[in-house]
Amino acid sequence: MDWKADDLLTWLLGEARISLEGREFVEQLGRKLIDCGAPVWRVRLGCWTIHPLFGAYSFTWSSDQAEVTESQLLHGFQDNDAYVGSPFQLVTESGGIFHRRLDKLDKQRDHKLLFDLADDGATDYLALPLLMSDGSKSIIVIASKAELGFSDEDIKEFEKLAAFIAPVFEVLIFQKLTRTILNTYVGTRTADRVLSGQIKRGDGDIINAAIWFCDLRGFTALSERSSSFELLGVLNEYFEIVVSSATSNGGEVLKFIGDAVLIVFPITKESDVEKTCQLALSAASEVFDRIVALNQRREKSGSLPINLGLGLHVGEVLYGNVGAPDRLDFTVIGAAVNKAARLEGLTKELGKFTLISSEFASQIGNETQSLGFFELKGIADAQEVFAPIGMW
Repeated sequence: MDWKADDLLTWLLGEARISLEGREFVEQLGRKLIDCGAPVWRVRLGCWTIHPLFGAYSFTWSSDQAEVTESQLLHGFQDNDAYVGSPFQLVTESGGIFHRRLDKLDKQRDHKLLFDLADDGATDYLALPLLMSDGSKSIIVIASKAELGFSDEDIKEFEKLAAFIAPVFEVLIFQKLTRTILNTYVGTRTADRVLSGQIKRGDGDIINAAIWFCDLRGFTALSERSSSFELLGVLNEYFEIVVSSATSNGGEVLKFIGDAVLIVFPITKESDVEKTCQLALSAASEVFDRIVALNQRREKSGSLPINLGLGLHVGEVLYGNVGAPDRLDFTVIGAAVNKAARLEGLTKELGKFTLISSEFASQIGNETQSLGFFELKGIADAQEVFAPIGMW
């Protein structure tokens, strides 16, 4: 059956461009190609990406697969055999077309990927570059299980189609990268606000939250004993422990302030106050256990231990957009934030890992012990301070 790339243009320039995300786009593209009569079994779209963990994304659909597979390749994948000599490398680096009949493969020349596809029943393989607006090349791969594979006319139509797929795919990837980068640098809650248009200076909401403020102790000594890159490694290890423990328990990082971290555990409804405080405390306990294990390893290597102080409070804060007209920041402000920070500062004086407010302690039952009343800077009355049982 003859088919034409033009049959897909209305869809590409309409629905595909304005309402789909990557997985949906690749799935619908594959199904529409089949509906048009194209000899397609498998479609894959891949691109380079800007991401702190991943160097490339790809989306793969096949007619005998229930769902689209999204793959995320870690930085450094270019050194692996899976990439070196692959069609992805050849096409994205040269900008040329790669076409190979899979019943005529040469073990001395052809990549293992092609043999794997042939073992799955594929007969023909075509990879075409997708030219992005910055000059980089993404890729579309089309494989067939038709006995005759792709004709010369098929390849010409796929080339024409690729020119229209490229700008649509770039828009979809840009949207994905925008959210990824915002999530990485400002957190998911703030990213949602920015993407929904709440970016005007002065925008803000009153929220209830468990508030976490932690800071390294002995950082000056670490700085003096470590090179700059060693110190950077220590900070990243410490931040990874704190952030992964907090986020896995519902927390969201708002700020890295030098070696300090400000995290909120939002409370969406009044009945969740106790649950949220328990989650924040569970995160603190996890950090405690992981820091103990880390310091045992550091002691064996002759390195200084990593110590930190943590203050936990629960209360009402203003979550808002502050700053200068051309340089804004989302943060939480209010007396509750100050109290969490003052509790953290008191940990050094009392030699405790974690200190919590009476408001927070009242939500977690018998898991705490009172240490007495203390004056906290910026707070009028002496405050009763508690420590979780089982954490130094």
